Amino acid sequence: MSLARDVLMGRQRRFREDALACLKGLQTSLRVRGNEHIPSDGPCVVTVNHYSRPGFGAWWLALSIAALVPVDMHWIMTGELLYLGRLGSPISRWVLHRIGKVYDFTVMPPMPPRPQEVEARARAVKAVVRRMERDRKMVLGLAPEGSDQPGGQLAYPPAGAGRLALLLAERGATFVPVGVYEIEEALCVNFGPSYRLQVPSHLSASEKDRAAAKRIMQQIAALLPERLRGEFA
Repeated sequence: MSLARDVLMGRQRRFREDALACLKGLQTSLRVRGNEHIPSDGPCVVTVNHYSRPGFGAWWLALSIAALVPVDMHWIMTGELLYLGRLGSPISRWVLHRIGKVYDFTVMPPMPPRPQEVEARARAVKAVVRRMERDRKMVLGLAPEGSDQPGGQLAYPPAGAGRLALLLAERGATFVPVGVYEIEEALCVNFGPSYRLQVPSHLSASEKDRAAAKRIMQQIAALLPERLRGEFA
């Protein structure tokens, strides 16, 4: 009830505190692997697969990671749930933007952006980059795929995701891959070692975007069961 009230009122909350409280009520056990790779400082970007299934929403990805990382993270979140249709989608837009305000997250238009949202997405990208330039300890959370995938299998992120990642890499950010999945009635959160994101300089802009996205997803795939690796098996 307090969260709903604060969303309506626009009052600030700390996402990590709420994540810890939510995990106490998690109906399944939590298994953490790669504890030694959990970041405690930045600048870094935590990238995770967009795993979900009926009865298990993708918000548990952010909640579980935020509860495990020992500092307050900044997340990039979608600004609308398109699958809710013409009636539910505008309502979700209002709710998600309010949630973004409450937790001080960056809200981006859903992927791929509609023509009228290209400028809004560009502004959001610039805001994230500027924020990392100001806060050299920022730990940023990002699910590059940006939407649910059939069967929870990995897929290429939409165009532009790799470009954003390269902009953050140019600001000195390292990348920490995380694979989240369910196994033996447990939620498994698998952290991998950090790495520097680089692509060959001779590539065109679109090729750099694709190459960066591929590298990111390959790092995540290595932390998942083979059945979830999709195109990156």
